[in-house]
Amino acid sequence: MSYQTTKLLLTGNITDQTRDILVFLCHEANRLWNTAVYQVRQAHFSTCGIREFFDQNDLLRRQFKDKKVKVSYSGLCKEFKENPHYQWLGGQQGQQVLKSVIEAFKSYNKLLEMWFNGEIDHKPKLPSYRTKGGLCEFSFPAQSLRLNYENGCWLLPMSHLIKDYWIEEEFSIPSVNYIGERNIAEVRIFPQHGKLWAELVYQVKEKQAVGLDYSQALGCDPGVKNLLTCVSTLGKSFIVDGHKIKGANAEYNKKVAKYKQGKTDFYWDEYLDELTHKRSCLMRDAINKAARLIINYCLKHRIGNIVFGWGQAVKTNCNLGSKNNQNFVQIPTARLKNRIKELAESVGIKFTETEESYTSKSSFLDCDELPVFGGEKPASWKPSGKRVKRGLYQTRNGQLINADANGAANILRKVSTQLGLGLAEVRREVLSLPKRYDVFSSLKKLYRKCGETRLNLVS
Repeated sequence: MSYQTTKLLLTGNITDQTRDILVFLCHEANRLWNTAVYQVRQAHFSTCGIREFFDQNDLLRRQFKDKKVKVSYSGLCKEFKENPHYQWLGGQQGQQVLKSVIEAFKSYNKLLEMWFNGEIDHKPKLPSYRTKGGLCEFSFPAQSLRLNYENGCWLLPMSHLIKDYWIEEEFSIPSVNYIGERNIAEVRIFPQHGKLWAELVYQVKEKQAVGLDYSQALGCDPGVKNLLTCVSTLGKSFIVDGHKIKGANAEYNKKVAKYKQGKTDFYWDEYLDELTHKRSCLMRDAINKAARLIINYCLKHRIGNIVFGWGQAVKTNCNLGSKNNQNFVQIPTARLKNRIKELAESVGIKFTETEESYTSKSSFLDCDELPVFGGEKPASWKPSGKRVKRGLYQTRNGQLINADANGAANILRKVSTQLGLGLAEVRREVLSLPKRYDVFSSLKKLYRKCGETRLNLVS
């Protein structure tokens, strides 16, 4: 069994009373988080001890010693059992918030150990406090949920304080027809862009694709105007168009800049929340559709491998100019990569992530050597071809091919020996005229079901 999530917008789809209760509980969850973090931090500081040292300016500094945080979930629950924020949330909901606090400190302990061992460069920071008066997500576990089969809504549990001081009637949120009491795992309530959302986490049976050929692969090169350029070892290529995503992102930034003109950088209001909400929904829709297109393409052609070119920390300290930075950094490429990986693993397709250094400069048709970024590049290394204009690559013999398709083919070449791939079918014709898909208009309404006949349930 595996878990999947369905995200539902609650704002506008629930009663005003239900919305007020959920917002109030988000406030209480925020206060409970801050209180629990304060207790754990203070207990930790009391046992740390102080170390003294001279900094680079020869000034004496005093600092708490770096050590792992000792924290116990059972002890934290016992300590906060009588806390008013815990009681307003209810026992099970309050426990979920405390579990999140415990997980945050356990993650800090693991990162601190990695820092001690030299595996990471920057020292991690202790989990900090959330914004005072803000909203924090919380969840209802499956055992506390009941489904109203008449109207298809989830009945949410109420704490004794809410029943005594607020309402006695049950309140509910909408559901979907493929999630019921048998497969629900939990319901998460969280705020985003001034709106309330619910995430329904549910169990699904694992699926395995039938007849996949693991000697074949699809190489993916992410970009901006071309969101994804893909080349397969079967001798096919295509591009997932990114112009509309880039245009929507640019329009969003123009509207925000114009609206905030003369205001402080931290100014925010409901209009900006609505703009950000619309942009976020469009990006999320595009990412999901593009990822589904890739998976369905592999199922249709029985391709067993997906190779994704990725530059680690490529967006960190990026300096391409203000306009290019805006276009490059704000496109959610990492989210697309992770979504493709999730869908691929759910149907048995192998996902491989490889660094993409020098794949755009090197000529695939001329079999240029592909050095590894950060490694020892030969002093005499020089690419056989070059980019003559945007999107066009010229090989040593003067042949013109698509520059992004050339990069995707080189990404395949980086792992061809490792995965045992044959690249004989990837020729000039494949790299010259890739087919272009627009996820907002080119895909049919039933594209999600494409290739499902090749899936077999795993018992």
